[in-house]
Amino acid sequence: MPRFRHACLLAALALAAPLTPIAAQAQAPNWVTAWTGSAQGPYPVGNASAQPNLTFAFPDPAAGARDQGFRLIVHPDLWGHRARLRFSNAFGTKPVTFDHIFIGEQAIAGTLVPGTNAKLTFGGKDSVTVPPGQSVWSDPVALGFVHDPGDPALIGRKLAASFHVTGASGPMTWHAKALTTSYLTPPGAAAAASAEEGDGAFPFSTASWYFLDAVDVDAAPGTKLVVAFGDSITDGTDSTLNGDDRWPDDLARRLRAAYGARVAVVNQGIGGNRIVGPATYTPAQPFAGGPAAEQRLERDILSLSGVTSVIWMEGTNDFGKAGEGITVEQVEAGVARVVERLRAGIPGIRIIGATLTPNLHSTNPDHGSAEEDGKVRAYNAFVRSTKLFDGVADFAKVTADPETGEMKPEFVPDSTIGGPGDKLHPNRAGYRAMADAIDLKPLAP
Repeated sequence: MPRFRHACLLAALALAAPLTPIAAQAQAPNWVTAWTGSAQGPYPVGNASAQPNLTFAFPDPAAGARDQGFRLIVHPDLWGHRARLRFSNAFGTKPVTFDHIFIGEQAIAGTLVPGTNAKLTFGGKDSVTVPPGQSVWSDPVALGFVHDPGDPALIGRKLAASFHVTGASGPMTWHAKALTTSYLTPPGAAAAASAEEGDGAFPFSTASWYFLDAVDVDAAPGTKLVVAFGDSITDGTDSTLNGDDRWPDDLARRLRAAYGARVAVVNQGIGGNRIVGPATYTPAQPFAGGPAAEQRLERDILSLSGVTSVIWMEGTNDFGKAGEGITVEQVEAGVARVVERLRAGIPGIRIIGATLTPNLHSTNPDHGSAEEDGKVRAYNAFVRSTKLFDGVADFAKVTADPETGEMKPEFVPDSTIGGPGDKLHPNRAGYRAMADAIDLKPLAP
């Protein structure tokens, strides 16, 4: 090599060397959680809605999944060029091995948009074993179909996360009330089904999510994340199946209209959840409403990526029959403990307290008494007056009939399966009114 060319090459290499760490740093992902389905317990303990018969898919709940494939449909509130998935064995009693793990864009039912199904790895390997009580994040994977994360054409699109469970899983960690249809293979299915773009290998349907509890995307710097935290009224009971019209969904649409793809909302509601109970929750001692808010705080809020705000509506089940004997003061003390932990865990977090919607004269056997109504009103007064919160979402004000104290009649009929409703859970119209009652300014980018 001529001396001049050799010198030029050395000079170029010397100049390039210090740029390599800077380039790598520029490409470091800014993870923000775009979807969640709170791990609430071992299947089948929980409060599912519109659940198909799962006898053929899971003949023995204690054995769980047995060499079986899952195609879970999830709706991210945010898109990015890269994504990663979190798999949870929080309530399992034995290690669970997942293999043939893919993620793609849903087309219709369990089918995928051709060419979008991408394989995931864990530490560079094609499978991962998750010990009992643990969770694990996948390696980042490119979403090749996401050319512009802010493209309006992506609004409403859904991801299909497909994976195979090797052997018998034992008790399956799940989220009962997905209100979204996902798809299952029979036991003993071929692992390769996850890679297929069609859904012929997934004949069974379910209205719940299993094992998968979070999806992160690589988002633009400064993106804000709002966590909706609570019980069945946050989980979306009586909203439309596959309609994505829970109040957190409606709030997300309002925020997107106001600020574009700079604010996302995820839903960490669990049907039947309480603030201060049960005192003990284990796979051997489960409770339909999942672990108490205090017990699930680390997994469901503090460990998520990019959290900036929380809207918390909870307490109804503490005041109903499930929490019989619990006082308003005990619930208020529980709220104070949770708020303290949130502020310590996420400095600068904004916490919006929400008043409880009415349930006076509810037809639900666990709710509706005059005594419970008195506790709800006392708690709502606390929410409106306490200095613990950075703001208040007054859901009670917009859902209560001022003449009767019950839920407004137009918010009562069930939007999930039809029927009269229960005067406890709002319907599609009621959830829209709740979302409209939230001040967007404290959540803004």
